[in-house]
Amino acid sequence: MELPVNHFKKAMQRKGALGVWSMSGSPLVAEALGCAGYDFVVLDMEHAPNDVPRLLPLLQAVAGTSAAPLVRLPWNDIVVVKQVLDIGANSIMFPYIQNAEEARRAVAATRYPPDGVRGVAGMSRATRFGGVGGYFGKAADELCVVLQLETIEAVANLAEIAAVPGVDSIFIGPSDLSASMGLIGQVDHPSVQEALAKAAEACAAVGKPTGILASGAARASDYFGYGFNWVASGSDLGLMMGAARAEVKAIERG
Repeated sequence: MELPVNHFKKAMQRKGALGVWSMSGSPLVAEALGCAGYDFVVLDMEHAPNDVPRLLPLLQAVAGTSAAPLVRLPWNDIVVVKQVLDIGANSIMFPYIQNAEEARRAVAATRYPPDGVRGVAGMSRATRFGGVGGYFGKAADELCVVLQLETIEAVANLAEIAAVPGVDSIFIGPSDLSASMGLIGQVDHPSVQEALAKAAEACAAVGKPTGILASGAARASDYFGYGFNWVASGSDLGLMMGAARAEVKAIERG
């Protein structure tokens, strides 16, 4: 049995990869999003009610669709990384990376010794329950490590973070960056948008694909124009609530 191909890693290399955020924790909804035509679905463990056991059915649901799963971890935690990788995630995003040392720690958690500190477990979903021959020697080939930069300090350190071996992509967190700039809740502020555009340019300068979360279609198009390679446009809950509120408003009641 061969190591599964990392389709997100392939998609993020090109400009225009489009995804969506899964916040509800529902495998059915995650599967539906995967069937909607998106290139990837972000399965969130940081701000959504997902722990490792709840992540497994989400990964299984998206696996049956044409979309690739990207798991956002709750923290740069070696134990959680190990568990998430062992249940079959091959693209993971580390939140709140501030500097190169934290980047190195993140990458090390995804590599087996002597290159890192990932624990060895042979009978896991990642190895197709022991069916992938030579898994330990080639696992890193199909992993995708995404680091999330979300503060002024982190963005200032972007070049040295991106230069850490094993970092595949950079994600810029617009909401937290706006808060770091003293403009919390004002992602559309011109100063925030300028900072985002410069971050995309900085990633392009060092040859790293870069991603971001957009509030909707118009802003997603803006971000592609800035030079972001991959953009998640909205979330399952956001799309549902937007449609629900519009429906309530549109129906005339006596």
